[in-house]
Amino acid sequence: MNGRPEVLFSLFARLETLGGIGAKTAAAFKGLGIGLPRDILFSLPYAGVDRRFRASVQEVVPPATVTVEVEVGRHMAPRARNGAYRVEVSDTLMPFQLVFFHASGDWLQKQLPTGQRRIVSGKVELFDNVPQMVHPDYILRPGQADQIPEFEPVYHLTSGVSQRLMLRAVGEVLTRVKPLAEWIDPALLERERWPAWHEAVVAAHTPEGPDDLGPNFPARRRLAYDEFFAHQLTLALARQRVRRGKGRVSQGDGHLRAKVLAALPYRPTGAQARAMEEIAADMGAGLRMNRLLQGDVGAGKTLVAFMALLVAVEAGGQGVMMAPTEILARQHLASLQPLAEAAEVVVELLTGRDKGRERQAKLDALARGDIHILVGTHAVFQNDVHYHDLRLAIVDEQHRFGVSERMRLGEKGQVTDVLVMTATPIPRSLALAQYGDMDVSVLDEKPPGRKPISTASIPVGRIDEVVERLRAAIAQGRQAYWVCPLVEESEVSELTSA
Repeated sequence: MNGRPEVLFSLFARLETLGGIGAKTAAAFKGLGIGLPRDILFSLPYAGVDRRFRASVQEVVPPATVTVEVEVGRHMAPRARNGAYRVEVSDTLMPFQLVFFHASGDWLQKQLPTGQRRIVSGKVELFDNVPQMVHPDYILRPGQADQIPEFEPVYHLTSGVSQRLMLRAVGEVLTRVKPLAEWIDPALLERERWPAWHEAVVAAHTPEGPDDLGPNFPARRRLAYDEFFAHQLTLALARQRVRRGKGRVSQGDGHLRAKVLAALPYRPTGAQARAMEEIAADMGAGLRMNRLLQGDVGAGKTLVAFMALLVAVEAGGQGVMMAPTEILARQHLASLQPLAEAAEVVVELLTGRDKGRERQAKLDALARGDIHILVGTHAVFQNDVHYHDLRLAIVDEQHRFGVSERMRLGEKGQVTDVLVMTATPIPRSLALAQYGDMDVSVLDEKPPGRKPISTASIPVGRIDEVVERLRAAIAQGRQAYWVCPLVEESEVSELTSA
């Protein structure tokens, strides 16, 4: 038994309940990710064809789609087996030809009897300066003209699913759509001028022009809002039932953090203080932390991260910070060393360069608990790396790591809290925050005295200008560095990515 309202049952029925769809066609629909009538409902058209009625094909510039009424003239059967079957027709102003390949002459004689009038709709092209319409999309009697939409939606297709089949399936599914109780706040609905849900679905599938296919069309905006709302509602329900996995309480007395704050030549910003409190609260709650720390360059993520690591140390455990490259790992070590000296904790670096006795000495110290905080690259979660009591794992620039890598790092401790840092809210970060059920802390202010960051996007075609700008800056005694990111992870390679 489920809680689905009965009014929705027909939308969740088997696809074969739609007319003209059997097992073979239903299998073809799966190529479009369609398995239920509901899926057809939310497979919206991506384009449209203008089929407004014209007096003559002279009104359009070939190639173009046109709908006209014609008088059928003579039939010209192909001379060769694979030749074209041609039918001469005339609209109110000029003659042209209908062209068919591999068509039955008897069938065409019945569809297009000489001397009678028909309405045809299709793409008109010029062949040897003669207008022709190859395989018209519609051939109807004059009284059936209303069967041709003025603006016909175009859907994504796959092998075994034609445009006509898709249109027919959509039409039948729309008959199953019934009015539902409104779930959007009335004030929002009125402000945005959105239609009711069932009206929005119908409007999205029956566009009246190109503007109705755009993202700002009210019906589409309403459906997009519904999708986001449903995602967030699902996550909210999931968080309510199972907030996070069972964790481990990591609660410090603050004495190490107090030493660092006393040694700082400035006071943390309000955003930094807020993030520190949120992270400390998570670590002390007994629920496994999975938090995203987002802040622009210079916003102070390193201090927030180090204070979180100190919570783990104060609780009697260890912390680790992983960066995607050795250069970034060494930069983190250089930034953390002064803070670590103030707190009187041991910070060590582990990368792929560490070999032999030096590496083994670090691993032994880590296993004994002599190293409080480890900074490194992928080397920090290799199979032979064992922690004495890992409480917190921090991943910097997490979009450079796969999910499996973060999971392996998190599994190094008994129940390890995870903090992910990124400088920009890139799409994957946002996806992790939405679908990965991550809590988010944002550093939306910078410490006083930080220079503003200027960002410019330059196309590759203007690379010479970038080089000249760098040359001029260096000539003025200024410094610059050029970062070449790799698609594949590498700690030491200096090659540019493909």
